Amino acid sequence: MKRVLVVLGLVSLSVSVFAQEEEEEKSHKFRRDNIFIGAAIGLGLSSGGFSGGANPEIGYSIAQWLDAGISTNFNYNSYSAEYNGGIRQRSFNYGAGMFVRVFPIRSVFLQVLPEYNRINTTLRDVYSGQETIYKQQAPSLLLGAGYTSREIGRSSFYTVIMFDVGNNPESPYIGYLGSKQPILRTGFNFYLRPRRK
Repeated sequence: MKRVLVVLGLVSLSVSVFAQEEEEEKSHKFRRDNIFIGAAIGLGLSSGGFSGGANPEIGYSIAQWLDAGISTNFNYNSYSAEYNGGIRQRSFNYGAGMFVRVFPIRSVFLQVLPEYNRINTTLRDVYSGQETIYKQQAPSLLLGAGYTSREIGRSSFYTVIMFDVGNNPESPYIGYLGSKQPILRTGFNFYLRPRRK
């Protein structure tokens, strides 16, 4: 809860810092050239754990300091039996969420990404050979910070590191015994109507 309050405080601070810049923008109309699409590759590592996947997204640059959009995800997670009580775990999850990126500094952003995931998990006891399959659903609340070469109207590269600050043990980003895996995503965004100099 404290982390969420800190993020909300930073967002509020960013809003006040960039309010003057936004007032200078004369056009508040919807602009098609502010729409972007992109995708990221995700990677998470922990002791005995691995996760990787792809995250297509579509968004809109609301202001110089604010982007928002929809993100989808397709992830694979595994945990080694050695670190998981003799159980080898393999999971595939897919889901979607809405993201907000706030740019307190031109190339640095804070990101909030609530997601809802569907997870298919296979557990195999390496000693007995018994296999169990589970299907479940879980929400996640990913918070993080990143770096980007963003300029509205031009293609950009970004990297973000996030953590699931939620407490749902079924989240695909929370490992064995509740360990929180760092989620590293790197990708590109392309504006649908690039601006010309």
